[in-house]
Amino acid sequence: MAITKQYLKSKPICKVTFAVPAEEAKEVKVVGTFNKWNTKVKGLKKLKNGTFKGTVDLETGNSYEFKYIIDGVYVNDSEADGYLWNDFASAENGVLNL
Repeated sequence: MAITKQYLKSKPICKVTFAVPAEEAKEVKVVGTFNKWNTKVKGLKKLKNGTFKGTVDLETGNSYEFKYIIDGVYVNDSEADGYLWNDFASAENGVLNL
Protein backbone atom coordinates (compact mmCIF):
# COMPACT_ATOMS: atom_id res chain seq x y z
CA MET A 1 0.00 0.00 0.00
CA ALA A 2 1.18 3.51 -0.66
CA ILE A 3 0.09 7.05 0.08
CA THR A 4 1.44 9.98 -1.93
CA LYS A 5 0.91 13.60 -0.86
CA GLN A 6 1.16 16.53 -3.27
CA TYR A 7 0.75 19.93 -1.61
CA LEU A 8 -0.60 22.72 -3.80
CA LYS A 9 1.20 26.07 -3.62
CA SER A 10 -1.83 28.09 -4.68
CA LYS A 11 -4.36 26.65 -2.16
CA PRO A 12 -4.32 25.02 1.28
CA ILE A 13 -5.06 21.66 -0.36
CA CYS A 14 -3.15 18.40 -0.53
CA LYS A 15 -3.84 15.87 -3.27
CA VAL A 16 -3.61 12.51 -1.51
CA THR A 17 -3.24 9.49 -3.78
CA PHE A 18 -4.06 6.07 -2.36
CA ALA A 19 -2.61 2.98 -4.08
CA VAL A 20 -3.64 -0.48 -2.90
CA PRO A 21 -2.19 -3.63 -4.49
CA ALA A 22 -5.11 -6.06 -4.43
CA GLU A 23 -4.99 -8.12 -7.61
CA GLU A 24 -7.65 -10.58 -6.49
CA ALA A 25 -10.06 -7.92 -5.16
CA LYS A 26 -13.19 -6.87 -6.99
CA GLU A 27 -13.60 -3.51 -5.22
CA VAL A 28 -11.52 -1.20 -3.01
CA LYS A 29 -12.87 1.97 -1.38
CA VAL A 30 -11.28 4.47 0.96
CA VAL A 31 -13.47 5.89 3.71
CA GLY A 32 -12.73 8.18 6.61
CA THR A 33 -13.47 11.35 8.47
CA PHE A 34 -12.97 13.32 5.23
CA ASN A 35 -16.08 11.70 3.69
CA LYS A 36 -17.98 10.95 6.93
CA TRP A 37 -17.18 7.21 6.59
CA ASN A 38 -19.58 7.02 3.64
CA THR A 39 -19.36 3.43 2.39
CA LYS A 40 -21.38 4.30 -0.72
CA VAL A 41 -18.49 6.31 -2.22
CA LYS A 42 -17.14 5.39 -5.62
CA GLY A 43 -14.40 2.78 -5.42
CA LEU A 44 -10.78 3.29 -6.40
CA LYS A 45 -9.93 2.57 -10.03
CA LYS A 46 -8.39 -0.82 -10.75
CA LEU A 47 -5.29 -0.60 -12.95
CA LYS A 48 -4.06 -3.34 -15.29
CA ASN A 49 -1.32 -4.33 -12.82
CA GLY A 50 -3.94 -5.14 -10.14
CA THR A 51 -3.41 -1.99 -8.07
CA PHE A 52 -6.40 0.12 -7.10
CA LYS A 53 -5.68 3.85 -7.21
CA GLY A 54 -7.49 7.10 -6.50
CA THR A 55 -6.86 10.70 -5.43
CA VAL A 56 -8.70 12.82 -2.88
CA ASP A 57 -8.26 16.58 -2.32
CA LEU A 58 -7.96 17.30 1.41
CA GLU A 59 -7.51 20.53 3.33
CA THR A 60 -4.06 20.97 4.84
CA GLY A 61 -3.51 21.62 8.54
CA ASN A 62 -5.77 18.73 9.56
CA SER A 63 -5.56 15.08 10.53
CA TYR A 64 -7.92 12.53 9.02
CA GLU A 65 -8.79 9.00 10.13
CA PHE A 66 -9.31 6.48 7.32
CA LYS A 67 -9.50 2.83 6.31
CA TYR A 68 -9.79 0.87 3.10
CA ILE A 69 -12.72 -1.43 2.39
CA ILE A 70 -11.42 -4.32 0.30
CA ASP A 71 -14.30 -6.51 -0.86
CA GLY A 72 -16.27 -5.58 2.27
CA VAL A 73 -13.39 -6.00 4.77
CA TYR A 74 -11.98 -2.95 6.60
CA VAL A 75 -8.17 -2.76 6.32
CA ASN A 76 -5.60 -0.26 7.63
CA ASP A 77 -2.80 1.10 5.47
CA SER A 78 0.69 0.15 6.62
CA GLU A 79 1.90 3.51 5.22
CA ALA A 80 -0.42 5.62 7.41
CA ASP A 81 1.18 8.48 9.35
CA GLY A 82 -0.12 6.89 12.55
CA TYR A 83 -3.00 4.97 14.10
CA LEU A 84 -5.76 6.04 16.45
CA TRP A 85 -8.05 3.82 18.53
CA ASN A 86 -11.75 4.25 17.77
CA ASP A 87 -14.15 3.10 20.50
CA PHE A 88 -17.13 3.05 18.11
CA ALA A 89 -15.41 0.57 15.78
CA SER A 90 -13.40 -1.13 18.56
CA ALA A 91 -10.40 -0.97 16.23
CA GLU A 92 -7.56 1.30 15.18
CA ASN A 93 -7.91 3.59 12.18
CA GLY A 94 -5.10 4.88 10.02
CA VAL A 95 -4.30 8.59 10.35
CA LEU A 96 -3.21 11.07 7.68
CA ASN A 97 -1.48 14.23 8.95
CA LEU A 98 -1.56 17.10 6.51
